Amino acid sequence: MLQMKDGLGTNFELESAPKRIISLVPSLTETLFDLGLEDKIVGITKFCVHPYHLKSTKKIIGGTKKVHYEKIRLLEPDFIIANKEENTEEMVLELRKICPVWVTNIITVEDVLQTISDFGKLFNCRMEARKWNDKISFGYSDFLKYSDDLPIRKAAYFIWKNPYMVAGSDTFIDELMQLNKFDNCYKNLDRYPEINLESMEKEHDPEVILLSSEPYPFKEEDAFEIGRNTHHAKTVFVDGEMFSWYGTRLHQSFNYFKKMQQKL
Repeated sequence: MLQMKDGLGTNFELESAPKRIISLVPSLTETLFDLGLEDKIVGITKFCVHPYHLKSTKKIIGGTKKVHYEKIRLLEPDFIIANKEENTEEMVLELRKICPVWVTNIITVEDVLQTISDFGKLFNCRMEARKWNDKISFGYSDFLKYSDDLPIRKAAYFIWKNPYMVAGSDTFIDELMQLNKFDNCYKNLDRYPEINLESMEKEHDPEVILLSSEPYPFKEEDAFEIGRNTHHAKTVFVDGEMFSWYGTRLHQSFNYFKKMQQKL
């Protein structure tokens, strides 16, 4: 009998490793694949785009905020992977009527390593989990040394338009901003606050504006509009997956950050 707790502290008792998994979290779908669990995945969301071929080989059960419960029920899953930020509490409660739902809560790099380690135990792939954690830990340690010499820059990370929204504190994006020596202008606001663009320069005066590729795909005209409300801040278009996809994707982020820093 395996006894474990998920990211919210919910207790689980499993007699054997799950065999039919549904993932409601794109970055964790990729992680499950990287851990060698492709054959056990039976359902994914429409936003689970890595690896690409899963969209044609697995059942699409909806999005991250709204799912088709009957489709999920017919897949006869014995385990569902969710996330506190990406999925709703209402959804999790309803899905628990079908099978156990493991809710992750990932804010830090350490949380990523713990989640991968948990998956190794849950799905009986401890060796693969250890390999990925070793690779991520090495990349993390290497980037920490690299970032020692980076200057601290005030920055704002934009994720949405109409209304304009940024990454605040208590987010994985903020964790990776700190890793890159970006002093988040909105660190005193929780999660993903709406902001007044016109007051940004006066109240925060960022040196760097980071425009994410997702969930809103910012364009040049957006950069121009936002830039007008700064005092010569440098605008950088960034790959949102590298800043917000936790799990095995983090292994790629460190080299991406080095290349990004060289352009600043």
